[in-house]
Amino acid sequence: MELYSETIAGFGYDEIGGHARWQAPEEYLGAPLAARFPLHLLSYQPATRLHGQLDPGRVAAADKIQGREPLLMHPQDATARGLRNGDILRVFNDRGACLAGLRLSEGIRRGVVAMATGAWWDPSPEQGGLDVHGNPNVLTRDIGTSRLGQGSAAQSCLVEVERFDGALPAVTVHDAPRPVAEPAA
Repeated sequence: MELYSETIAGFGYDEIGGHARWQAPEEYLGAPLAARFPLHLLSYQPATRLHGQLDPGRVAAADKIQGREPLLMHPQDATARGLRNGDILRVFNDRGACLAGLRLSEGIRRGVVAMATGAWWDPSPEQGGLDVHGNPNVLTRDIGTSRLGQGSAAQSCLVEVERFDGALPAVTVHDAPRPVAEPAA
């Protein structure tokens, strides 16, 4: 087992050294940004589909809340925000926003929320680009773990939530495209 690499150390990368070391992430509950976005969102692979495959299928659809991806939240966090099980939420940070259906869970830690990946992106022009279906990719950073590894670092970020009280936009991403009229011959 290699504990130190002269080669990697020689690259001089700030984000990775010659040996394993702790580096505080930019987004976690102890970061300054948590004052504005006090919930740590974790995204996970869904049990009702293979990532985004079969999202329009009946099994995935049956798990959604009013057509939106469920967001798991501890009941005490929901109560503190005046939210109830089944509410439609606007989940947001400085990168974007999406809608989700609230599913309360005693099995998730306070201060943490979780939403499955793979809901098809469905931005609403009438809502300023708000993803109305529940794709957490609109909230996460698009960065690699380091210049060396370039692993996915997208499953974790800080967010806030609020009840969405407006008229609920239709989820249209699974609708068949409209036919285009053929030109006259």
